[in-house]
Amino acid sequence: MKNLILITVGLMLSSCSELLLLSSVGGVAVSQSPAVKAYNSIDAITIMKTDKDIKQHAYERIKNETKKTKSDE
Repeated sequence: MKNLILITVGLMLSSCSELLLLSSVGGVAVSQSPAVKAYNSIDAITIMKTDKDIKQHAYERIKNETKKTKSDE
């Protein structure tokens, strides 16, 4: 049981960006909306170039801005 948990955690931690890439590309194939297709395409390109998706970039930017605001107070 421990081995199964360790293998699962190892796979989840080591292949995160590949999983996100596959989900972004898969979303392009499934979606019918042009806006969603465009977003998923840009998201896939972003992941390939930076190893982070658009949401992760936004999260980190907000987190950094929040830290700056708190340190200014």
